[in-house]
Amino acid sequence: MNTKPSLWLMVVMLMFPQIVETIYSPALGSIAQSFAVSYAQAAQTLSIYFSAFAVGVVVWGVLADKWGRRPTMLLGLLIYGAAALVAMQTEDFTTVMLARALSAFGIAVGSVVTQTMLRDVFRGEELGKVFSLMGMGISISPVVGMLLGGQLSQAGGYQYVFLTLFVMALGLFVYNLVKLPETQQQKQPLQLAGLSVRMMKDAKIWQSALLVALYNIALFSYYQLGAFRFAELGFNAEQFGYSGVILGVGTLMGSYLNKALLSKGLSQWLLLCVSAVLLTLGAVGVYALLGSIWFVAPMMLVVMSFGIAIPNVLSAALTEYKQQAGSAGALLGLMYYLMIGAGLGLAGAIQNLGAVLLACGAVAMVVTLSTKIL
Repeated sequence: MNTKPSLWLMVVMLMFPQIVETIYSPALGSIAQSFAVSYAQAAQTLSIYFSAFAVGVVVWGVLADKWGRRPTMLLGLLIYGAAALVAMQTEDFTTVMLARALSAFGIAVGSVVTQTMLRDVFRGEELGKVFSLMGMGISISPVVGMLLGGQLSQAGGYQYVFLTLFVMALGLFVYNLVKLPETQQQKQPLQLAGLSVRMMKDAKIWQSALLVALYNIALFSYYQLGAFRFAELGFNAEQFGYSGVILGVGTLMGSYLNKALLSKGLSQWLLLCVSAVLLTLGAVGVYALLGSIWFVAPMMLVVMSFGIAIPNVLSAALTEYKQQAGSAGALLGLMYYLMIGAGLGLAGAIQNLGAVLLACGAVAMVVTLSTKIL
């Protein structure tokens, strides 16, 4: 008989990959200084992170179907903790990059396996409400990460950040070891080739992957480029971390708006239209105000758009693939995380937050409108 996992544990496990990424963002300046590399080189660790994350999503998703959800989750957390420990102790930038890739591979388990477990035990409208709660957690997590990362970077640089990540990973491993149930009712035969072909031919899967990628690129480009923009404007890592509070207001507003619109029975397409409009308006505002610290204010609209779009896309993306939820989730994750990695790589090369957001807003609008056609 299926055992439902604690929703709060599921929220934490979905939040953790986002927290561990954004807690690192304020430390980019410390890394650039400590290893004598440019800001652009330090920022590229974000692109590497998401590319390795994509590989992890596939591996853990497949193993979740083959081994079960619980052992897969525990192994991923163990690998993440070990990688954080290596990153904390090394004095070589290449080793830091490799450790970041390994840590991304490990913590990808928190994203794909958690979503798979939720799809195991919830259905239909109930699943949509659960993903709305998860979306709220995902939206809040960068705020938590930035505030904590800013304080840690100011207190002890990147080494304090990696030490904290190791301790957090160890704590979650122990808690999951004790509390996490197995939600897989029966193991399904793996048919990755057939499943891959089916998903590659599914236009709705491509639309879902594109939308998830675009909103993540928009959000994480702030954490990638914002720290350097703050430095250029004369602010430090701790103050950049505090900007997360402002984005937190946007998070709460987005979560409230999403809940209110859901209660009014708005269709998924209309909710995605609202998200695309908010993203575009926020992008225009950031582009116009990039020369002053006030560019943070329109970023609230970008965060709001993320909070509305992501839960609505993810809750409906794999409704036709329930029999192979882990593998299908892995392949979907591979698609959008590779897109995120490529997008953030391009953002790191462009080094212009406003231009990146404008591009994300324009493409998101086109993709959203196209979902109505199909």
